[in-house]
Amino acid sequence: MAMWMWVVIFFIICQRLTELAIAKSNEKWMKARGGIETGNEHYKWFILLHCLFFLGIIAESLYRNQSSLAPNMLLLSLFLVTQLVRVWCIQTLGRFWNTKIIVLPRVALIKKGPYKYVKHPNYIIVAVELFLIPFLFGAYYAAMIFPILHILLLKIRIPQEEKALAALSKQKTI
Repeated sequence: MAMWMWVVIFFIICQRLTELAIAKSNEKWMKARGGIETGNEHYKWFILLHCLFFLGIIAESLYRNQSSLAPNMLLLSLFLVTQLVRVWCIQTLGRFWNTKIIVLPRVALIKKGPYKYVKHPNYIIVAVELFLIPFLFGAYYAAMIFPILHILLLKIRIPQEEKALAALSKQKTI
């Protein structure tokens, strides 16, 4: 793999680990205030999927000997835009952002920022990333496999999340 690829993959992994730390902090904060977690049976599959995603990209890039691959500036720019939207999603939800399904009773649904336009913007960003990042690395098999696996998991997660949020939807939105 080219040096720029290692830098990008290191950046993404550090970003994801930081997000997991934020999510854990938010989880503790919400649960201390009566937050209720649901749908945790499938959570381990998301963790496994994302770990295999990074391993798959690295393995395929090494197998394809992508050491001379130059960065595609269009794909890199699109990746950076997805990161800005990702941060926008996290900042909009603030303490309510999490990688798990946790609802806090008597708290209004947030319908501002990207959530004003789309119900699950973060899931869209992740789907785009699971397709875009492998193409950036020349990992074409990973670009086909991981978005499909992600969609299959979302077919489980989104209905569970919608059910958990349904009770809150009758409340005022902010």
